[in-house]
Amino acid sequence: MSTLSTQPLKPKALHPPPGSPESPGHQRRHTLPASEFRCLTPEDAAGVFEIEREAFMSVSGSCPLYLDEIRHFLTLCPELSLGWFQEGRLVAFIIGSLWDKERLTQESLTLHRPGGRVAHLHVLAVHRACRQQGKGSVLLWRYLQHLGGQRAVRRAVLMCEDALVPFYERLGFRAVGPCAVTVGSLAFTELQCSVRGHACLRRKSGC
Repeated sequence: MSTLSTQPLKPKALHPPPGSPESPGHQRRHTLPASEFRCLTPEDAAGVFEIEREAFMSVSGSCPLYLDEIRHFLTLCPELSLGWFQEGRLVAFIIGSLWDKERLTQESLTLHRPGGRVAHLHVLAVHRACRQQGKGSVLLWRYLQHLGGQRAVRRAVLMCEDALVPFYERLGFRAVGPCAVTVGSLAFTELQCSVRGHACLRRKSGC
């Protein structure tokens, strides 16, 4: 939404008049959690696309998912998405779907295979005001824990440009070679990660 690109993520402190419910000495009522991770819904699609468009269009001239595709996946498999909200505003997200083959193909860009055991991560994006803060790493770690709690999912797979390979390798992914998928003139490396270890960590942490 446009407010994401024009409004600060943390509102300025206000000084209410003495004796008001918000003044010192009165407990403030928080209506929104300071930080929340949850699966996305089709109603979140516009905000998701706003972040994605800004993150990808200026770099590659295209988006991994367009608005109708975002709504498509958030309708079919919202449990394979994860959004990070701060004070009610979306600051980062991942959208995935299930895939049923060993490697990604051109079809995997648009399909969700309900019987698949592989979670295909279509896109990870962080709001421009929140980049260079480690949020992408935190979100991906939480997402892998989330996948580890789903019995059907055995591993996660994604494709990225070579410059991003080290980022994903630090989070437990391993490169398996060039990806068969191309987008225009862009070529990608395919990476995979087991989610079983993350499920164990989730149980031990109580998350």
